[in-house]
Amino acid sequence: MSMMPSAHVDTFTRDHLPPADTWPALEFTLPELHYPERLNAAAVLIDDAVEQFGADRPALWTPDGSVWTYGQLQQRSNQVAQVLTEDLGVVPGNRVLLRGPNNPWIVAAWLGVLKAGAVVVTTMPMLRSTEVATLIGLTKPVVAISDHRFVDELLVAAGDEVTVLTYGAGNGFDDDGDLASRCGHKSGKFTAVDTAADDVALLGPTSGTTGVPKVTMHFHRDILANADTFARYILQPTADDVFAGSPPLAFTFGLGGLVVFPLRFGASSLLTEKAGPVELAEHASRAGATILFTAPTAYRAILKENRGDLLRGLRMAVSAGEHLSKETWEAVQAATGLRLVNGIGATEMLHVFISAAGDDIRPGTTGRAVPGFRATILDNDGNELGPGNIGRLAVIGPTGCRYLDDARQANYVVRGWNVTGDTFSMDADGYFTYQARSDNMIVSSGYNIGAPEVETAIDQHPDVVENAVIGIPDEERGSIVCAFVVLREGVTGDATKRKEIQDFVKQTIAPYKYPRDVRFVNELPRNPSGKLQHFKLRDGLMKANASQTEQLTPAGQSQA
Repeated sequence: MSMMPSAHVDTFTRDHLPPADTWPALEFTLPELHYPERLNAAAVLIDDAVEQFGADRPALWTPDGSVWTYGQLQQRSNQVAQVLTEDLGVVPGNRVLLRGPNNPWIVAAWLGVLKAGAVVVTTMPMLRSTEVATLIGLTKPVVAISDHRFVDELLVAAGDEVTVLTYGAGNGFDDDGDLASRCGHKSGKFTAVDTAADDVALLGPTSGTTGVPKVTMHFHRDILANADTFARYILQPTADDVFAGSPPLAFTFGLGGLVVFPLRFGASSLLTEKAGPVELAEHASRAGATILFTAPTAYRAILKENRGDLLRGLRMAVSAGEHLSKETWEAVQAATGLRLVNGIGATEMLHVFISAAGDDIRPGTTGRAVPGFRATILDNDGNELGPGNIGRLAVIGPTGCRYLDDARQANYVVRGWNVTGDTFSMDADGYFTYQARSDNMIVSSGYNIGAPEVETAIDQHPDVVENAVIGIPDEERGSIVCAFVVLREGVTGDATKRKEIQDFVKQTIAPYKYPRDVRFVNELPRNPSGKLQHFKLRDGLMKANASQTEQLTPAGQSQA
């Protein structure tokens, strides 16, 4: 596959792109998707925006009411780029890892890395040192920038191989270890590196369904493409919009909704570091937010607390990250008047590619292929199925799956299609309806949790002989992590041991991945070759639940 001359001095990412014959098909069917050959996404998102919308326009809000203007964000991102290139010797193509909650400095750092021609690797601040070390081993960053409150685990993972800078501690103007201090010495004048449109800009880790993360690779043009498809055609933002939401910027869902989309259209964004659903809605209401991104779980929690009034000022509310049921959609509309915008995306595709808004919404469906994308249903052999059939969701568009040096590329791309791992059906009008995940990914409150990773963490507990993890349905969270645990002989499986294992997992991997349901069993189901049979655990639970329902529901009565 022919690529443009790269600006990267460090050629690691281009050298580790998957073989060209394993790439998905790429299509650029809209005029907005015809980008110039030389393109730096950060220069477009902040430099062009300052020129078009003005330096004094608000860009980033925080819940305390403070604001960074477009001009301030431009200056600070330029200063970050200066620190990286002038002080730390970062060259185009080097990787820079970011770690922190949603706040203005992480946005400035993200833009600064791209301006410097480097490749950004944004990670969840909740990840433990072992998880961060795995990502460092895969992406090989030369510098890591971290919020000072989350640096300890990073320092353990980084060792002596990676230069670590913190921000936010306020340790003084001459603190060489503090990014903000270093930025204070810089002019704020920086010309973005003239990267190619198909130079890698972003490495996005995704846990997938195995304990070894997959790392998705995205070009500078990809970052703009999602704004010029989903945002432009479904959200239709204006410069007066205020975006808000719960997803971390380490998730490409959050990166798009809270950084790329607002900057692309001259709007502003409210960044909340950590907030429960109702608190998020309160912050959004006070800030005058007009577009909200969060998971169905959050919308249900807001309604459960009878605070639907907090959402009534929104122009648009987006639901993604997990299945949105028709019941939740109807409850939100009844309480707020809002027609939730459903959607499905993937880290491999960068953002949402199936959705619908306004009068095009059909409750209970996810929507249609977003302009710029096309989607279909495949059977197990990779053949397209007609309307009315259930099969594997597949999509083609201006973005697509490229894993960093990973054999699993062949599993995701089938005959040019990106196959997401979701089971859907499609009707005659092209509307897609979600059925289930096709693998053992657990989607809980919008978080993707790989069952094998949780199993590995539980196995490290000294009293655990073996375990198996599955997702089970949950009314509030969509699904929760359920662990079946075999304890060593003589150890009692009781409530105390259950909490001990849960706390152990929270200390081993990111806390949101811990098993909320722990069940002690004598043995796990295996086939004759010894392979663990997760499906038997799921089937067993379904049968047990059905049996319980039969006992609780008198004959002749229907369930509510």
